[in-house]
Amino acid sequence: MSATTGTPLSEQSILATLEDSGDTAGATAVRLMIAAADAFSQKGFHATTTRDIASRAGLSPAGVYVHFSSKEDLLFQLSRRGHQTARDQLVAAAARADSPTEALRRIISGFSTWHAEHHQLGRIVQYEFRHLTPEHRDTVLALRREIDKVVRDVLADGVESGEFDVEDISATALALLSMAVDVARWYSPQIRRTPEEIGETNGDLAVRLVTRG
Repeated sequence: MSATTGTPLSEQSILATLEDSGDTAGATAVRLMIAAADAFSQKGFHATTTRDIASRAGLSPAGVYVHFSSKEDLLFQLSRRGHQTARDQLVAAAARADSPTEALRRIISGFSTWHAEHHQLGRIVQYEFRHLTPEHRDTVLALRREIDKVVRDVLADGVESGEFDVEDISATALALLSMAVDVARWYSPQIRRTPEEIGETNGDLAVRLVTRG
């Protein structure tokens, strides 16, 4: 639960993600996504049943299929929206920066903060996507490549300007993104560091890892 609002963290995550992506899903569909996020984060995808999701949403199992074709479709919609939001946030962070150094710091800081603030959804988005159908997995992987490209482009700009000393841009981008993504795995609201503090630490670390000298 959030200490300030009393709202379940997964609900905050879903609502924030839908708002960030400009999604127009109806109230019942949002309620089902919230219920699915809760169930997937607690039980895992395979152990969660459609009945579990429907019960958490206050619907009959048949009510799920009015809005989603399957449990896998719910997972896909959560994963797609999460990746779209992450991509858009990274693009915006890079666009606001005055230099590659500042762009990288903003990107990794923001990405790390998001994975702490929305750790339940982050775990689903990052670690459950392997359960998607090949078609849906391809869609999510395409979004992942777009996210990766944002970081690779910033690194390339930094190398060209002389701010960064990076021999393998692709491998470095993967390592930096992995550092941010991993926050969702270990973060807990009970730890003493805030999401913003974690983001600031990771942003500074990312810059130190690629800066000359």
